[in-house]
Amino acid sequence: MKKSNSKLHVLYLPRWYPHRYDPMMGLFIERHGISVSKHVDVSVLYVHADDELKGKSYEIVKSDEVLFTIRVYFKKSKLKPTFLANLVNLFRFMLSHRKGFKLLRQERRKADLVHVHVLTRLGVIALINKIFNKAPYVITEHWTRYLASTDTYHGVLRKFLTRIVVKNASAVMPVTANLRDAMIDNGLTNNNYVVIPNVVNIEMFTPKYNKPVPSIKKMVHLSCFTDKQKNISGILRVMKKLSEKRDDFELTFIGDGEDFDAMKAISDNFGLTDKVVKFAGLKENDELAEMLSDADLMIMFSNFENLPVVILESYASGVPVVSTRVGGIHEHLNPQLGKLTKPGDEAEFLATLDEVLNNLDLYQRKEIRQYAENHFSNEVIGNSLSELYHSVAAKHPYD
Repeated sequence: MKKSNSKLHVLYLPRWYPHRYDPMMGLFIERHGISVSKHVDVSVLYVHADDELKGKSYEIVKSDEVLFTIRVYFKKSKLKPTFLANLVNLFRFMLSHRKGFKLLRQERRKADLVHVHVLTRLGVIALINKIFNKAPYVITEHWTRYLASTDTYHGVLRKFLTRIVVKNASAVMPVTANLRDAMIDNGLTNNNYVVIPNVVNIEMFTPKYNKPVPSIKKMVHLSCFTDKQKNISGILRVMKKLSEKRDDFELTFIGDGEDFDAMKAISDNFGLTDKVVKFAGLKENDELAEMLSDADLMIMFSNFENLPVVILESYASGVPVVSTRVGGIHEHLNPQLGKLTKPGDEAEFLATLDEVLNNLDLYQRKEIRQYAENHFSNEVIGNSLSELYHSVAAKHPYD
């Protein structure tokens, strides 16, 4: 551990992080780092395979944002057969991290602690670093692949390596208890599981207090437009039926993704677009915050989730939520915050929306906002992370 007159230096190794092609990816990981940055020095090393890289195999981009960040882009191989490309890309992925570690030592100093966000390859890198540089590592897991409902945690080698990585971590921090239990059920044992949720920017997302219930009630849905997970087609079928019962609501879809065009086509076919349903596209920062604070209800009908940040942002905005009971959502959705429904049950979802729209005045924006402040603010999450980091570092001193 470093001398007492310098802050603990924590290196984030994220699988997802904002980059030149997608400024929204992994924002929740960046928020974790920002939340704890007043307690420790946080650096980020992010590696991204780049189809567009021309004339060179690697490009390193250094930036001193809120967090000191090194992004290494490597040229993605397209060799045939595919397994050769995969081997080349794995080699470049590992070499990119080596280059990043070297630059980090030059620009700042060695990390006292490594924080891996999302397994498994990054966990292997952290384990190798621990062996050679004696730096402990901790893990935050966000991925739903361990959940029985997704059934995507496969591969003998992946499972073998994941078990080793998790066993040798100084702490494992899934963002929900549901995900923790799923990891343990998959044989991922560790003596220090600590649930630490995601962070919401409560300075950006704020309520409009004393907002009266309008004649046209505004619902919003935010997602990456992956229908397999988010079940947007199911939402649209429910909107069609709801529009046959009442005419005092509208739903705005916020976001973009692989199924955007297909979902809009369904809406067009149902005659909903620009009448009951609007497609706003991708919105960020203040524009997104304004749309959320202006909403009366946020809805989700997902088939599987962990704990979506959009729910936390809705709470910070004082907006109640209707969601399916999947993943860890039920851990943070009580009757004062909204309602839960069964996944895939369109009749129940329809009835629940109908009931909530009739009783929006029962939900108090101040109470919903307070829940976000108490559970997901920078201060709360930053203090939890700082306490864990310093506890781990105290047990693993090194020069």
